[in-house]
Amino acid sequence: MVTTLKASTRILELANEFPFLFDTLVEISPKLKRLRNPILQKTIGRRATLTDVSKMAKVPLNRLFILLSESISKNANETVVIDKDAKEQGEWQEELERRQRKLKDLVLGLHAGEEVEGLQSEFKEILVDISATEIAEMEQSLISSGELTAQQVTSLCDLHVQVFKESLDVQQKPETTPGHPIHTYMNENKEAQRLINVLKDNPDDSTIEELKKIVIHYTRLQNQLFPLLEKAGITGPSTVMWAKQDEIREMINNLNESNLNELLIAIEEMIYKEENILFPMSLENLSEYDWVKVRTGEEEIGYAWITPGLDWKPISPIDIHQVDQEPESPRINLNTGSLTLKEIDLLLRHLPLDISFVGIDEEVKYYSATDNRIFPRSPAVIGRSVINCHPSKSYDKVQKIMTYFKEGKKDKAIFWIQMKGRFFLISYYAVRDDDGEFVGTLEATQDITEVRSLEGEQRLLDWE
Repeated sequence: MVTTLKASTRILELANEFPFLFDTLVEISPKLKRLRNPILQKTIGRRATLTDVSKMAKVPLNRLFILLSESISKNANETVVIDKDAKEQGEWQEELERRQRKLKDLVLGLHAGEEVEGLQSEFKEILVDISATEIAEMEQSLISSGELTAQQVTSLCDLHVQVFKESLDVQQKPETTPGHPIHTYMNENKEAQRLINVLKDNPDDSTIEELKKIVIHYTRLQNQLFPLLEKAGITGPSTVMWAKQDEIREMINNLNESNLNELLIAIEEMIYKEENILFPMSLENLSEYDWVKVRTGEEEIGYAWITPGLDWKPISPIDIHQVDQEPESPRINLNTGSLTLKEIDLLLRHLPLDISFVGIDEEVKYYSATDNRIFPRSPAVIGRSVINCHPSKSYDKVQKIMTYFKEGKKDKAIFWIQMKGRFFLISYYAVRDDDGEFVGTLEATQDITEVRSLEGEQRLLDWE
């Protein structure tokens, strides 16, 4: 019998015919271990080709052909023919591009006011097996190309989901091990749905207060999961979902009897988007080590209702390469005086304000991990574009500050806001070296509620 390998060969079909290939794939690259995941086999594995596998493993396609053919010949004693026809590969790439163009045409039709039912009928061919990643790529492409702004995509994202709903409904929802971040997110969603169901029958104040904890869930997504997606090159979906989550926050802040039902619907729709688009897409695109990084910073932000399980036991580089405890660092000579790294770290964490430093490349380099940060931060923010650390409605303002600082037009920007009965001062400062060259931006946030109320003088110690 003869097996033919092509660029468009679907990996799951091949691996189901030759189950030993799952072990071969992991030997080729540990990143391919994810293809064993039953949920991914129903999403990315269902459509993933050898071209996709080549990209995931960062292995040349020709090399992948050879390794797979050797494994099949050895373990199944079968002849393998490698079809490296450039024409066939080109046709497959054209098919992928055609699907993306069709998806974009569909969404642009929505924004032009066309009816959902008519678009579903017109584009039925591609809607049959649409994946979460394809939807994400389409939204990101529309934003990157300038065909739609992030605000425009956000404004009609509920309609986008309505168009894709029939296809998304038949796909299995992610199933992960207790302790995995997706498992925790989904358990929080279950509790949120339970509270929503209670409020639909009996809108009592205590249950409403409990539901407000959903904000913690959104904060963790924005600070833990979204930065990792951005590093994987996926920015569109997180931009849109952040904006929708901020709309929910605004509803919670202005909640009254008349808009309670609107809030419940918005949270339910967000649950659907997370579990049918965001989570499957994230599992397809993030590595096991990425999920370790997501999990590592979760405690700093906290959980809504749920305590994560302990069953998930990921392997991280730390497990593989055990690092001896570093000796105490020497003193570092500063402009005035000298400190150890430990002393510097403790000093910055004990400042009566929160600080962050953004480098000249506009990426977050540092934040002070104070005990009671005003705006939550976690290690996943390091290396993240400062633009993506803010809601999309603030993009222009943040970019203007960065540009003016770099060009030397301004040296500081000051804002103040009131939130939950407190008064906060938010300051941005251009950091320049002794020659006046711009090296980055310092952001400082301080609760000045008590400071604003001071009068007269206090010269004596008053600890009584």
